[in-house]
Amino acid sequence: MNTPSRRTALGAFLLAMWMTPLVAWAQDWPSKPIRMIVNFAPGSSPDVLGRAVATPLSQALGVPVLVENRAGAGGVVGADAAAKSPGDGYTLLMAAGSTMVVVPTLNAKLPYDPSKDLLPVAATARLELFLVVRANSPYQTFADLQKFARSNPGKLSYGSPGNGSTPHIGAEMLKSMAGMYAVHIPYRGSAPALQDLLAGNLDFFLDPGIAAPHIRSGALRLLAVGSTKRSFLYPETPTLDELGLKGYDGGSTHSFYAPAGTPAAVIERLNREINRILVTPALTQVIRGLGAEPSPMTPTQLLALNAADTRRFAAIIKEKGIKAD
Repeated sequence: MNTPSRRTALGAFLLAMWMTPLVAWAQDWPSKPIRMIVNFAPGSSPDVLGRAVATPLSQALGVPVLVENRAGAGGVVGADAAAKSPGDGYTLLMAAGSTMVVVPTLNAKLPYDPSKDLLPVAATARLELFLVVRANSPYQTFADLQKFARSNPGKLSYGSPGNGSTPHIGAEMLKSMAGMYAVHIPYRGSAPALQDLLAGNLDFFLDPGIAAPHIRSGALRLLAVGSTKRSFLYPETPTLDELGLKGYDGGSTHSFYAPAGTPAAVIERLNREINRILVTPALTQVIRGLGAEPSPMTPTQLLALNAADTRRFAAIIKEKGIKAD
């Protein structure tokens, strides 16, 4: 007789038989090097964070974690490479926040589906934006910059890590809220944009955190912090919100993702290890060097945060009619 108890026992037996190879596979993982794709150039904030995590993650997993920079198209090149990789647990994407919260709104014809082809693994840090100019710039305050830009539309230029990057959309948000106009110059990462600012080829930059050494050295002047609260690094520097741009928030969260199909057990292990690494003294120091704080969270929490950021950035993209290159 096919009783309920027999059916339950049979179901449990079949589930156990199905799970056995998955459990065994998860126990054997990892057995070879893991590729970490960083979707911006060397020296950029995603690169700094990715490389800082790579070494302790390699030590925790017992296999090499090899960093590969795949910059271009505002992070799309690297994200596409990761999305098209096998979901076997041996590919990780270290993505700028803009990859998941700006690019999908900006470009409806991506070569991958960010909501289906990339799975959230772990956050690293909430990156704020810092409005900087050269130390020899005539702009001593944000009010000075705003006044000149309003009186001389198109005379100022600013750089970004690429069209659709958070510093780009953050600058457009600033321009809209401040009633000013400046020319956008896109680069293939934050580092080359910063170098051009230092060289005198740009007037200002909304830095995602890599300019801190130059602020400390006096080569750059920090005019404002692009978040709703002051930075612990620069407690005396006002936020753009305080300076009249009420509600301004240009922050986003750099995070790790994996190709679709990556086993849940692998994602859970990676999330656990990365969250542990983030709060170690060494990683905390790196993250704070970018003007940020460690942001350990679950994949579900990361999805919810990305959804909220997407709504905020989508509003300025629609208002300004910003299009992908």
